[in-house]
Amino acid sequence: MSSSVSPLAPKHVPDMPVIAGVRLATAEASIRYKNRTDVLLAVMDKGTAVAGVFTRSKCPSAPVEWCRAKLKGGKARALVVNSGNANAFTGKTGRSSTALTAKIAAKAVGCSESEIFLASTGVIGEPLDATKFDGVLGRLAETAEPGDYLAAAKAIMTTDTFPKVATATVKLGKAKVTINGMAKGAGMIAPDMATMLSFVFTDAPIAPAALQALLKSGVEDTFNAVTIDGDTSTSDTLLAFATGAAAEHGAPKISRASDPRLKAFIKAFNQVLANLAEQVARDGEGARKLVEITVEGAKTKASARKIAMSIANSPLVKTAIAGEDANWGRVVMAVGKAGEPADRDKLSISFNGIRVAKSGARDPDYDEAQVSEAMKAPEIAIKVSLGLGKGRDRVMTCDLTKEYVAINGDYRS
Repeated sequence: MSSSVSPLAPKHVPDMPVIAGVRLATAEASIRYKNRTDVLLAVMDKGTAVAGVFTRSKCPSAPVEWCRAKLKGGKARALVVNSGNANAFTGKTGRSSTALTAKIAAKAVGCSESEIFLASTGVIGEPLDATKFDGVLGRLAETAEPGDYLAAAKAIMTTDTFPKVATATVKLGKAKVTINGMAKGAGMIAPDMATMLSFVFTDAPIAPAALQALLKSGVEDTFNAVTIDGDTSTSDTLLAFATGAAAEHGAPKISRASDPRLKAFIKAFNQVLANLAEQVARDGEGARKLVEITVEGAKTKASARKIAMSIANSPLVKTAIAGEDANWGRVVMAVGKAGEPADRDKLSISFNGIRVAKSGARDPDYDEAQVSEAMKAPEIAIKVSLGLGKGRDRVMTCDLTKEYVAINGDYRS
């Protein structure tokens, strides 16, 4: 957790309303860090539905494997998250640690171990001493209260420079329902389902299968459209919990994701995911520029996504942006290497609305002074037009600075 906040951090932190059926508490367990909170316990009411999406890494962490197995039950009573240790690449010891953590949490909350969900973030390859949770989780279960999402978001930070929270309120039927979310992530971000953890809570009465469908669809143009460095974590976890408490106020019980009554809810749900995903990009390790890359005129949306990610993950593009250099040649390189349909002589590129390349060559109206001034902005929009079809997509990233190297050069030590 950095002592200096990213210059791209949101200027406004929303007031996070209470969600009926969710209580939160944090503590210092000295997992790795000293003099800061590093454990979060979220306690949910009985009957809370759960959904999740996880890393596609072939070397997943022990908590990811645990959650995947327990997700089949569709119900959750508690979430335990620790920072400082990812409990990844820890073999049998890691699996034993998750089992012990779940056992301690289940006893503290008074539920089945199958209703406990776990997430860990931090150093890979170091054993996690789960005995440090003994006593801590019991105390947290007793003191957990509704509401303090900001403190919860702070407890799960690693190299993050600010806590990431988002909220939305929407009508479901005739009742008002709330969606709250928190996330952590600043490096090792290339969501492939970003190290990225995110947790979303709502009081809407949505069945597990419907919630799973909403989550799986919602991540595609939000968390899966963000990259910091192209590296997919072993620990990426996004869990959604629906307590159903709004049913008492007239919210209809939803069993299908296709239910037309969900239209406004889906929009708000995806807005929360998009807000959190953008905050992850804003907090990229060492970042000084937020970068939006739009590719249009591709053969398909999927093709546009691959090209946009090729640009977003290019160290040469990202360092040029850090140096405030509108080096469109590097964008051309990234388009060409993506392996997707492209025609050099139809390619056009713009930076912050200023066209720098047209039809495969430098724009005839190119003005170096104008473009150089535009590149000083904290937010950079790169637009690439391929001229081949109707495929369009957008991804978020950040620049690549010397500080990224400094942060990651001694992260483990």
